Amino acid sequence: MGQIGRRWRIIGGGLLGVVVILLLIVAMFPWGVFRGIVEREATERFGRPVTIGAVDRIDSFGFVPVIAIRDVRVPQANWAGTGDFARVKQVTVSFPVWPLLTGEFRPRDVTADGVRLALVRDAQKRTNWDRPGNPQGGGSTDLGAITIRDAIVSYADAVQDRRATMRLSADPDAGFKAEGDGVIRGAPVRITVSGPAPVRARPWPFTADITGRALTMHAKGNMDRPLDTDAMTLDVSARATDLKLIDAVIEAGLFRTRPVALTAHVRHDPTRWTITGLKGTIGRSDLRGRMTVDKVDGRSKIDGELISRQFAFDDLTSPEGRAEGAANERAIGPRLVPDTRIDIGNIDNTDGRLVFRVGQIVGPGANAPISSLAGTMTMDHQLLTLAPLKMQLAQGRVTGRATIDQRGDRRSPTLSFDIRLDGGRVAGFAAGGQFTGKVDGRARLSGTGDTIRSAIGRSSGSIGFVVRDGQLPQRYAAALGFDAGRALMAGSHDRAGLRCLIARVSVKGGRGRVDPLVVDTAISQLKGAGTIAFPAETLALTMNGAPKQDVILRIPGNASIGGTLTDPRIVVPREVKSVGNILKAIGNRITGHSGPVAGNADCDTLAARALR
Repeated sequence: MGQIGRRWRIIGGGLLGVVVILLLIVAMFPWGVFRGIVEREATERFGRPVTIGAVDRIDSFGFVPVIAIRDVRVPQANWAGTGDFARVKQVTVSFPVWPLLTGEFRPRDVTADGVRLALVRDAQKRTNWDRPGNPQGGGSTDLGAITIRDAIVSYADAVQDRRATMRLSADPDAGFKAEGDGVIRGAPVRITVSGPAPVRARPWPFTADITGRALTMHAKGNMDRPLDTDAMTLDVSARATDLKLIDAVIEAGLFRTRPVALTAHVRHDPTRWTITGLKGTIGRSDLRGRMTVDKVDGRSKIDGELISRQFAFDDLTSPEGRAEGAANERAIGPRLVPDTRIDIGNIDNTDGRLVFRVGQIVGPGANAPISSLAGTMTMDHQLLTLAPLKMQLAQGRVTGRATIDQRGDRRSPTLSFDIRLDGGRVAGFAAGGQFTGKVDGRARLSGTGDTIRSAIGRSSGSIGFVVRDGQLPQRYAAALGFDAGRALMAGSHDRAGLRCLIARVSVKGGRGRVDPLVVDTAISQLKGAGTIAFPAETLALTMNGAPKQDVILRIPGNASIGGTLTDPRIVVPREVKSVGNILKAIGNRITGHSGPVAGNADCDTLAARALR
């Protein structure tokens, strides 16, 4: 037993000696021998040859070695321009050796001196900092204490048209700071980011500011880990001359607008923005609501709800679009159909669903008092659908749906809509109260164009308009029947019943044929025919009237309506107003040959046809 015991003591002592020797080797290991391996790994990581001048162990003994990596150079990607992607004079890092046994590298403290980074994203969304062939990653880190001295980072992004040059510094005592100048979509800005010294695995509070004449943003929040922009919560306020400037920062796939002032509470995760407590203004429009924006397969998926007390559609247009529209109006005069741009060709990476509610529409094209507007807007690969659409007027309601289709790389979108007006009142559309009646209407059109006006100018479909059970001044009703005598003798307060006013316009290629146009009153009936040409909205109508009873003085002939929808002009031919024609009318009255009288129109059948 004594001999066996001696053997085990010898074996145990030998094993202990081996362990001690191994520990000494680890504690004194010259980590610089891995320089070549590190170069190869880095070369594979970036897809281009990385060189390291030296890797030296600064301390002499211990299980948390301190390594200095000097003269690091990473060439720029071939597609990103000339020069280097990164140059670092020296990086000093400490780390525990035991996690390496399980394949984990856990750096504790990092000091970087003489850092130069040139970050690039091209128009195809390639980035020079990601592993070739791998999807773009975030900016997270799990480092220990970070010290940065003499660091300059430049950034150029062709996707959002932004660039900046920033000077960075970090110190355990002084904290972190980055500041510099940049340009976002042509707007010069000053950029600053500050916070305490980053500490590994702890939330990192920060403030960030972008200041400029066209764009100002302030953010205050916390990153889940230091410098991890893919996991942060913040409160944001922003002012900009255009919502697209804000979108150039947050990349949510938004659009151009009038000047914007917004505040919101924001949560950003790797593939999602969650926006709550959103409120602010866009031009004259106010809004509040919430929204989420998910990044899925390179596309922005929006889901949200917006509420507005008052809203102007032209607040969602660019200055260039508004200037073009104003120039067109000066050249051709005012038009009923707005020239709002509907080209969504540049919204090629945004899908989603947006529910909205509006209290009142203001601005151009908002003459009818609208007490509320609600609907759901859905975007699916450049197919924009507005359905259901509900618009409550002071008297009546509008319902329907509309689509803007620009799929398949179409140069111009196709606008299609089917909209109905039910239960309206003439008083809601015409001031003065001289005309009354219930109004119903329907418009079904489809056409291609970059604006609503140009699309309707090439559209086909139908427009129907019906007024029933109303009243109008008797002198007007008599004039519709060309009864000049009764029109002259009617008192200012005399009224006549309006049985129906019915118009149906069949549209093909932007040219509308009016058939029928009937105004049927208790004492007269007017029939018209002709055309309405879009987008000029010019009228070419011929009107013929007849009384429903014996006339005092009936003027033979007809009248025409020219001009435009916003400026109609009634023209009575010269021969109708001539002395000879008036004498002829007097003669017809004396002889009892004033012409046939009209019967009642079949208002129900005509209305059904107009609204079908």
